[in-house]
Amino acid sequence: MQTTHEVHVGDARDLSLPDDSIELVVTSPPYPMIEMWDASFAAQDSRIRDALSAEEGDRAFDLMHDLLDDAWAEVARVLVPGGIAVVNVGDATRTVGDTFSQYPNHVEITRRLRGHGLSALPDIVWRKPTNSAAKFMGSGMLPPNAYPTLEHEHLLVFRNGDTRSFPPGDDARYGSAYFWEERNEWFSDLWEITGTRQSLPGEVRARSGAFPLDLPLRLVLMFSVYGDTVLDPFWGTGTTSMAALVAGRNSAGVEREPDLVGAFAERVGEAPRISEALATERLDRHREFVTERRSDGGEPGYEAEHYDFPVVTKQERSIQLRVVESVGRENTDGEEDATNRWVAQHVTM
Repeated sequence: MQTTHEVHVGDARDLSLPDDSIELVVTSPPYPMIEMWDASFAAQDSRIRDALSAEEGDRAFDLMHDLLDDAWAEVARVLVPGGIAVVNVGDATRTVGDTFSQYPNHVEITRRLRGHGLSALPDIVWRKPTNSAAKFMGSGMLPPNAYPTLEHEHLLVFRNGDTRSFPPGDDARYGSAYFWEERNEWFSDLWEITGTRQSLPGEVRARSGAFPLDLPLRLVLMFSVYGDTVLDPFWGTGTTSMAALVAGRNSAGVEREPDLVGAFAERVGEAPRISEALATERLDRHREFVTERRSDGGEPGYEAEHYDFPVVTKQERSIQLRVVESVGRENTDGEEDATNRWVAQHVTM
């Protein structure tokens, strides 16, 4: 099996993609009212800079979301009927003038994407690891002026219309099945994910606010099948593309900064190692699950067609994990609209 992975240097508000061409979007945009992204927002709209300078937090917040809104319109345009979009975003806490406030980014993004015709599905709270021993902000031990520490982000899930349809017994869909015990873990509304599976230079991570690879990887496995294309319109360091690559999906990305795209060329070489580790881990964990289930007196009901173990449900019988055998780069020369393209070869595990 072969997959392709294209990254365009450009703007998320103008995707160079056809209508109804993307099965899954997994992205994490700049978070309005988080200071590390102030300069980026202000560079694109001087009114944001003016609002921040005037300490008008609510106006700056609205203008930042206005800027993102054109990108959400593009996401709705390119999603296939039944396609899923997952937006990872955190709320912001900030003192503007003399007033401390939380700016609810997850509420505003939900409102905007629903306004573009997408349906909001149950979302997931991602509880992030923290090294802080202090679980409050504000006045220490004295009530009532302390605030809870913000330690979570939101994975907002949307769908374009009704559910996707597939031919009966579709090979790509059944081969992409997840294990019964994975479903029970993954489809919870509270996640605690700490692993990265990849290394990022400190300066790259700081500039992008990159999320750990395990997060988009799980979403790709949950909401797409082999042969699908996964889009990240706020590509950053390419974590979503890496997740799609190791999971045997195609990917597309758009990123404003050419040097971030260039840095991906070195990291993509990790894909064979990561994909093999992921597949081995999933198979080993399932074998452990089977052993534990049998020790508790339960026997899985079906035999897997491609592996030497049983599975719990009929839908899992055709599951077949794939790993990356090799990745090659193809480039098209150009200026700001340059396209970087990688082609990966996959084999079954």
